[in-house]
Amino acid sequence: MHAMLPLLQKTDFPAITRRRLTTLQANLGYKCNQSCLHCHVNAGPQRKEVMQRETIEDLLHLLQHSTATTLDLTGGAPELNPDFRYLVREAGRQGAHIIDRCNLSILSEPGQEDLAEFLAAQRIEVVASMPCYLEENVDAQRGDGVFKKSIKGLRKLNTLGYGQESTGLILNLIYNPQGASLPPPQAALEQDYKKHLFEKYQIQFNSLLTITNMPIKRFGSTLVSRGQFDEYMSLLKGSHSENNLRNVMCRDLISIDWQGYVYDCDFNQMLELPTAIQSRSHTHIRDLIDTNIDGQPIMTADHCYGCTAGQGSSCGGALES
Repeated sequence: MHAMLPLLQKTDFPAITRRRLTTLQANLGYKCNQSCLHCHVNAGPQRKEVMQRETIEDLLHLLQHSTATTLDLTGGAPELNPDFRYLVREAGRQGAHIIDRCNLSILSEPGQEDLAEFLAAQRIEVVASMPCYLEENVDAQRGDGVFKKSIKGLRKLNTLGYGQESTGLILNLIYNPQGASLPPPQAALEQDYKKHLFEKYQIQFNSLLTITNMPIKRFGSTLVSRGQFDEYMSLLKGSHSENNLRNVMCRDLISIDWQGYVYDCDFNQMLELPTAIQSRSHTHIRDLIDTNIDGQPIMTADHCYGCTAGQGSSCGGALES
């Protein structure tokens, strides 16, 4: 049972509007082989929500008839969607750049033994969760044994050419703080990761992306239960940087849930804050075919300070170098 979260709808967060749409971020379902403490989706092995083939066809149609050139696949573990490989192949035929947000341990799951080879063959960018380079910290946050599975997965990806500049197979890692703090500077932490992972495990990767933990869903409930919610919100607001407003991900991206409904970002999706696009209460991807959404307002709430605090945070990592 999760602690009741404070309402986040009222906010003094600055008003922002959309630019040209470049990325469709689609949540293929909430089922996951892990149950991480920092998960803002409340994903886990028992979740049943999954994007159906009809909605996947709608997604492919929107990709073909929009200005978006990147398809960013999330979950849960997106690879557990039965139509994951169909979607990847079809989007690839359309020329899209495809990102798979992979938890690494999925590469060891029964039935997924050839997943790494599939990703390499399709030349998919892998963005992999790796909240620390120390085993005890990763297992504390993500579950016992996850670190060893993650290392195994990284080695397999490296063997296929991921993380090596000459191959063009991109492997980026994601860092999340262990608790109620902002991520450290991204560039310096990346060097620490690269040094430790190569010296101890001979693992290579392209970039480290640091992402701030959002005070919603499972992580938000943890903050409430520990009496840290208000303190963490004060940290986010007190660390707000106006410069980060230029590069927040919601200005160029839309988030699509497993049913095909549209949100301004993945976090708004989890809070069920509908997009203001077309002034609809629930906008579906079918409503956006051949629709120009430039200049449309973006729905904001207090959690948005998580994207503008400190060096900033987005699905692509820090906003400031």
